[in-house]
Amino acid sequence: MGDFNQSVILEAIRRSVEGLSRIELVEATGLSAQTITNITRRLLDDGFIAEAGRTINGPGKPRVTLRLVAESRFSVGVHLDPAVITFVLLNMSGGVVHRLVVRTPDKDPRRIVETMAQTIDALIDEAGVDRALVAGVGVAAPGPLDAQKGTVIDPPKLHGWHRVPLRSVLAEATGFDVTLEKDTTAAAVGELWMGTDSTEGSFLFIYLGTGLGASVVREGGVITGSSHNFGEIGHIMVDPEGPACSCGSRGCVEVVCTPQAIVEQAETAGVFDDDRDADDEHAVEARFTLLCERAGAGDSPALAVLRRAAGHLAVLISALTNVLDVDRVVLGGPFWGRLAEVYLRELPEQLNRRSATRAVHLLPVEGTVVGDDVGAVGAACVVLDAVLTPRASDLYLDD
Repeated sequence: MGDFNQSVILEAIRRSVEGLSRIELVEATGLSAQTITNITRRLLDDGFIAEAGRTINGPGKPRVTLRLVAESRFSVGVHLDPAVITFVLLNMSGGVVHRLVVRTPDKDPRRIVETMAQTIDALIDEAGVDRALVAGVGVAAPGPLDAQKGTVIDPPKLHGWHRVPLRSVLAEATGFDVTLEKDTTAAAVGELWMGTDSTEGSFLFIYLGTGLGASVVREGGVITGSSHNFGEIGHIMVDPEGPACSCGSRGCVEVVCTPQAIVEQAETAGVFDDDRDADDEHAVEARFTLLCERAGAGDSPALAVLRRAAGHLAVLISALTNVLDVDRVVLGGPFWGRLAEVYLRELPEQLNRRSATRAVHLLPVEGTVVGDDVGAVGAACVVLDAVLTPRASDLYLDD
């Protein structure tokens, strides 16, 4: 109960931005004045919060404002993508202190773990942060995952990753506690953590990376599923006349909506000057960037490809939102920034047309508030979330 109440107080102070007095904390949390006094005294002693001036509000003694000490703890976020690995160091308020990006060396798990460990050390050293203040490392990885064992199980774009115990080997290599999370789930945590809106309400997060995924937030928490693998949407059909998929169906998200699929559609449409096929993640990313740049410059064939891709994505999103009945849709991920202009123009009307609840409410479509690094930032937020965010489940008694 004490840990839960401490999380309630820390979260209230963090979300206030400007800080809260003890009296305001009583009003915001519903805890007793004595409980607030006891816990804030401990948080002050541990350096998590600090007194930040006094305010006069009516008769009586001035109120002492308590603010979160952002530099009291840090967390590392790592986003493993088949093309690049992104690293961020966050402080307690969620601010990005330092950032590094490296190309994924190859698909060999040992080399990737070595690269991760070395870059994490470099990230902390370059930021000049005491390692003792780093609460842990969060890793966002493509699924499916075995959450209990901390293993990555045969992700489609990471060939050779068969039950890789990423959590344990990276913990051994770095000396930090490591949390392993699906990239889609981590991205939703980052969006929830960094957003300024209330934790009330719900949203569907569509993750646009080398692959596509989905996650859902309800009542301030991310739905993870019974095996922690919610959001595997690669084999949902969005185009019955589309290309054949490895699952035996046709026109699945995996072969229609991903950057590689969109690049292949652009190549077929003659958008590029040569007929060379992009055959690896780095070549795909380069061509995808070129495609988006040409569409942004008004090139009609390039724009037509992205508009068609937006139509396919609208089929997917409408199927999910009609089932899940969420308040809004948020899109993000490493490739989102390049697609934002076209997708935000195309998606709202198409989703509204397909919405089963359009007579009840509109379905807002937004881009992430975090940016392209939402996976890495979200992974770091998963670590901070465990420290700062109160959960009723923490109050359950063990059998």
